[in-house]
Amino acid sequence: MSQTADQELTVLLSALTLACKATARACNKAGIANLFGLAGEQNSTGDDQKKLDVLSNDIFINALVNSGACAVLVSEENEDPILVEQSKAGRFCVAFDPLDGSSNIDCNVSTGTIFGVYERMSSGPPQVADILRKGSDLLVAGYCMYGAATELVIAFKDKGVHRFTLDPSLGEFIHTDANVRFPEDGGKKIYSCNEGNSSNWDAAVTGFVEDCKKGDSPYAARYVGSMVSDVHRTILYGGIYLYPADAKAKHGKLRVLYEGFPMAMITEQAGGMASCGMFKGKIQRMMDLVPTTIHEKCPVILGSARDVEAVLTKYRE
Repeated sequence: MSQTADQELTVLLSALTLACKATARACNKAGIANLFGLAGEQNSTGDDQKKLDVLSNDIFINALVNSGACAVLVSEENEDPILVEQSKAGRFCVAFDPLDGSSNIDCNVSTGTIFGVYERMSSGPPQVADILRKGSDLLVAGYCMYGAATELVIAFKDKGVHRFTLDPSLGEFIHTDANVRFPEDGGKKIYSCNEGNSSNWDAAVTGFVEDCKKGDSPYAARYVGSMVSDVHRTILYGGIYLYPADAKAKHGKLRVLYEGFPMAMITEQAGGMASCGMFKGKIQRMMDLVPTTIHEKCPVILGSARDVEAVLTKYRE
């Protein structure tokens, strides 16, 4: 309310926070409630679905559809967009990954939810074109991390990045930081990537990572494998997170609408940079991409300006 004075947007964010609380509860009780393991299906992009993937997806869809504030929903777990019936449709479109890093669920490693919110452009019945837009059109982006504590990080367009922590005794998110920023000098020297894919990387990314290991003060390697956890650490401590395209995944592996764009917006609002590197023949800022399908993929390079610029310099060379 204080950031936007927009009551309908506040209703939408309340629905999102409710879904985050319900998902956090499910993650905390997964072992007791027999929610570990596979659901026996695959999602829209061919990944094996866990039981918690399916449950968290249902939670978010129910909360958002019934909020009265949404017109179009795009979820990683659904092949097609969800067009809300006109009687319940509102002003906003939401793209979300209900449980990012779900491959880590069974070993109790942090997972998270990622979401991005657009204001719809069309009148009349909702349509998918309302959400197939460049990242710079996003109104709000956020993620919720389910770890030792449940943390919610939200970026409002041109209004900075805000950090909240769930107080389980109150059942409410408490505002803990109104100006989340990358450390001024780029922060700690940390690179975060899946080096198991390094044999398929291009020369620029390979060269940057090799440079990270050289000298008297080499970079530390940190990689959880849950994007929310890795990006959260990168924003707070500094360094760089990379999931580049490679010889096997020529367009990258992370999805533009509900992974790339929200994380790029949060990174930029916190004073960092978000790029695709060399993508489709040119070096591209991630937020300038215009997706043509709801599950489109892109390479992701985000972090402090110090480190992202070093990667882009390798591409220019």
